[in-house]
Amino acid sequence: MQNSLSVDEAYGLCILLFQARHAIFKTREIEVNEFGVTAIQAGILIVIQTIGDEATPAEISRWMFRRPATITGILNGMEKAGLVRKVKNLHRKDLVRVMLTEKGRQVYHQVNKRTSALDVMSALSEEERQQLVSCLEKILNKALKTLGISREKVRSMLDTVTSKGVSATTSSGVGKVFSSGH
Repeated sequence: MQNSLSVDEAYGLCILLFQARHAIFKTREIEVNEFGVTAIQAGILIVIQTIGDEATPAEISRWMFRRPATITGILNGMEKAGLVRKVKNLHRKDLVRVMLTEKGRQVYHQVNKRTSALDVMSALSEEERQQLVSCLEKILNKALKTLGISREKVRSMLDTVTSKGVSATTSSGVGKVFSSGH
């Protein structure tokens, strides 16, 4: 069967995906603002908690699909707010580890409740959620291939998240990370 997708239709689908992602992100932003953080900061707290002692700005940027300079700027603000602290590696002076402070751990536990995601995704039936997962995985795989990013690298991140109990798993066994987006 030949794919008869037009350029206009492809861009229309991309716009719809962007709008849905943006609307979900905004619901998350409203939810976490109550705790004095932005949605991206909440996502970073979740990533740091998940990675643990090995968290570096570079690793966080890979998990968040963001440029290292962007993550560094956000981390600087989070450090000033007392949410994280940066610790230089004793063996490699050019390596910085990022750790949650006590305040950061408290905020992490508050924002990790994820009720906005539950509310939004409850609009779909179980069958529709399974179809959405299948479709999004196909799109993600194609985009990663185009970017030259290994799907296994992304899968290992999801496995780490799942093993640390930070994600939910659907009945199909697919781990889903509810980070806050871009």
